Amino acid sequence: MDLAIEAVGLRKTYRDTEALAGVDLAVRAGTVLGLLGPNGAGKTTVVRTLTTLSRPDGGTASVAGFDVLRQPTEVRRRIGLAGQYVALDELLTGTENLVLLGRLLHLGRRGARRRAAQLLDRFGLAEAADRPVGGYSGGMRRRLDIAACLLGEPSVLFLDEPTTGLDPASRHALWATVREMVAAGVTVLLTTQYLEEADQLADQVVVIDGGRVIAEGSPEQLKRKVGAQWLEVVLADPAALPIARAALEPVAAEITEAGACVLSVRPREGMDGVADAALALRGAGVRLTGFAVRAPTLDDVFFDLVGQRTAG
Repeated sequence: MDLAIEAVGLRKTYRDTEALAGVDLAVRAGTVLGLLGPNGAGKTTVVRTLTTLSRPDGGTASVAGFDVLRQPTEVRRRIGLAGQYVALDELLTGTENLVLLGRLLHLGRRGARRRAAQLLDRFGLAEAADRPVGGYSGGMRRRLDIAACLLGEPSVLFLDEPTTGLDPASRHALWATVREMVAAGVTVLLTTQYLEEADQLADQVVVIDGGRVIAEGSPEQLKRKVGAQWLEVVLADPAALPIARAALEPVAAEITEAGACVLSVRPREGMDGVADAALALRGAGVRLTGFAVRAPTLDDVFFDLVGQRTAG
């Protein structure tokens, strides 16, 4: 198997905190790995270790075929990294930002300008190329930040929560860009707090908690492990929420409030339990505006594994 990222037994300790406690990863070239976990799980430490920003205390890792400890310079030549915060000079234009970075990468004046023009066009920023970045929207800045990561044509790209704070339209535009890069052969390691994002983009998902891998597989494989169908119950009157919850408790394995008028219910008896839930609500006199069965999501997987509804 052609692996773009491989880690075996990665360990890292900060004073008395064990950030990584033996993490294994294997990411095929030209695919997307979604790295999920609650706050403090070790996601950023994994990224910092694989991008040579932090030395592991134990284990081995290679990126693009080069060892992160013995060949860090070769690793850096082949990767791009977009952190959680955009790293751009707001006083410079989009073109000037990319040309400056291109020259630092030894592309030469003409080569840097040519590459900058290509990337600005590719990321839909050509019309804003001569405007100071300080006037860009959040989505435009993030696209320019990722464009900057691609100046050196990396084979492996690390995206650490790339769409945090973006509006839905900008988020979807960035998803399309990631898909284009992967189609062109780039390998992507993505950390995200949006589970829908991992579901949309990742070929493989790894969930870590407490510095350890606690689950891995494709999004569909992980959803199948959760297995159960969920029932979404929408109440006509939010005041009926306690009555509805009490009526459902005998037939539900789990009940969570998904909104002021919404309950998410995991029936005890699968599809038979759906009918039981309907009868229980009817018997309690609870009026509904919605009653639907849905398949498990990555959100359900995450909650089942770490007991939280968001990755954070």
